[in-house]
Amino acid sequence: MIDKEEFFFPYDELRVSQEDFINRISDCAKRRKHALIHAPTGIGKTVSVLSPLLNYASKNDLTVFFLTPRHMQHKIVIDTLRLVKKKIRKDIVAVDFIGKKGMCAQSGIDILSSNEFGEFCKELTEKGSCIYYENFKDNRLNPKKDKLLNEVLQVGPLHVQDVVSQMSREHFCPFEMSAVLAQKAKVVVMDYYHILNPNIRKNILSRFNKGLDKAIIVFDECHNLPERCRKLLTDRITTRTLDYALREADQFNAADGLKESLAQIGMLLVELSKDIPFEEQECLLKKEEFTSKIDDYDSLILDLKEFSDEVIEEKKKSFALGVANFLEHWKGQDYGFTRILTKGFGDDGKLIITLKYKCLDPSLITKEIIESSYIVVGMSGTLTPLGMYKDLLGFDNVELLEYDSPFPKKNQLHLIVPGVTTKFNVRSEEMYKKIALKAACLVNAVPGNSIVFFPSYKLRDEINPFFEKWCKKTTFLEQREMKKKERDELLEKFKSYKDQGAVLLAVSNGSFGEGIDLIGDFLKAVLIVGIPLNRPDLETKELIAYYDKRFQKGWDYGYIYPAIITTIQNAGRCIRSENDKGVMVFLDERYKWDNYFKCFPKDKHFRVTKTPVEMINEFFKDC
Repeated sequence: MIDKEEFFFPYDELRVSQEDFINRISDCAKRRKHALIHAPTGIGKTVSVLSPLLNYASKNDLTVFFLTPRHMQHKIVIDTLRLVKKKIRKDIVAVDFIGKKGMCAQSGIDILSSNEFGEFCKELTEKGSCIYYENFKDNRLNPKKDKLLNEVLQVGPLHVQDVVSQMSREHFCPFEMSAVLAQKAKVVVMDYYHILNPNIRKNILSRFNKGLDKAIIVFDECHNLPERCRKLLTDRITTRTLDYALREADQFNAADGLKESLAQIGMLLVELSKDIPFEEQECLLKKEEFTSKIDDYDSLILDLKEFSDEVIEEKKKSFALGVANFLEHWKGQDYGFTRILTKGFGDDGKLIITLKYKCLDPSLITKEIIESSYIVVGMSGTLTPLGMYKDLLGFDNVELLEYDSPFPKKNQLHLIVPGVTTKFNVRSEEMYKKIALKAACLVNAVPGNSIVFFPSYKLRDEINPFFEKWCKKTTFLEQREMKKKERDELLEKFKSYKDQGAVLLAVSNGSFGEGIDLIGDFLKAVLIVGIPLNRPDLETKELIAYYDKRFQKGWDYGYIYPAIITTIQNAGRCIRSENDKGVMVFLDERYKWDNYFKCFPKDKHFRVTKTPVEMINEFFKDC
């Protein structure tokens, strides 16, 4: 049994697997060995990884950087640390950071992208126009600053918004004040971006007076990490962006040469798109096919950046800066990247040409972090197969840990229902009717709420008219690009139907696919219709080819596994506590095929059945 006080463990009881988890992570820290952990919901990942690492960091002059892909996950970490401080009675200095833009006290910055905000902040501070930053720099205010920082340390750890509110009221820069606190911190909670972006990482670690060699990095929800890294190194430009940049140039009376260059790039994209076969929408492009046809390429980048400074000073954002950044990125390496030209149409029917410099290899970012840090720990409830993440992220000296779900197996029913499929070459009205009838019969048999996930909005909307005919329950539809408030309101309405039962028709990669908790009687079943495979476009084909060349597993790593991991995340919305009881149905005959079935976690006992309604009725007969 672990010493709870020594390990900063705040709870009276240890959950199943928790002691082993804590001991294994403690051992990894002592041996300076990285760790990748598949730990399903219910094990208590956050406290299980923080307890041993906080203990080790405190004794060895290290700092734990706990990184998450979403702001909402910061709260769990800070709440856990507050509980440790209260129960174990140990002083814990922890600081919560989100993006600098999210911590800014200035008004009117919501319209800015991250890059635009960076330029805006830089210009404001360099000109001495930000009162919050000026007060922070003012040495005459040091007594007030010290008093404020000490108050935060005494009552903390605090959630980032509490710190932002407090510092803003006192007219000090929340980011800079938090950076001072971070110099004393043993735990820093941040977004992925703070460490993944090399420029931001260098800047922020310098402000904190900390180095990677003395950092224990924890990536929470690590299944998101490969795609986040690829996106971070990906850039694109469109004819629409160029149109906006050209209007901007007109508005601010830019030099004629700059206007001509922007127009030239737009015409070049249109000209290059003529090589795309008529029946297709995209083609690969070589670096030189673009750069060689733009006059004074490097000078143009400098001119665009200089012009964008003027625009940002007045408008806070600049399309010209986006063009400049893309031109700079386009000159990058070929290894681990692909270059794709795409043509399509906007909602207004206007032709849009897109040129994309797409990253294929997440290890181009993560390998340096792994090699430079004290240790790196990646964990998730869907980090399977662990070997894939080891390969994709570039781990060598790594412990692979996999735990079973601690929730009672008798409370879970995992079904694969064959006889229908969303496979592209058999899609038809007849198949849609079959899917709709099966799905309706299944949710009608569930005594409570169900969520049905579809591979796309288009497919959902084609099946829904038939589904609504046979479904006896109220249905809710997820909308595209929902704002947080809209999502929360829809979720509350859906939850209010828990007694009579309702159905939420959602999309696997949409707003409700992961990150929502419907504990208790709010959700009794999840149905996953079809497999949310990526469209077999050039980008997917290039990803498959690249992983095939590197690992001889292109089809698995680039196509099948990402889709199955998404469905496991979808299914995981159902069972969120040890008392939850629910059904997870995978509605597509391909799930029983070996190349898909092998991807599921070993602790999920799937049953292939042609009589799912009877099995659901039996499962819920005592409810």
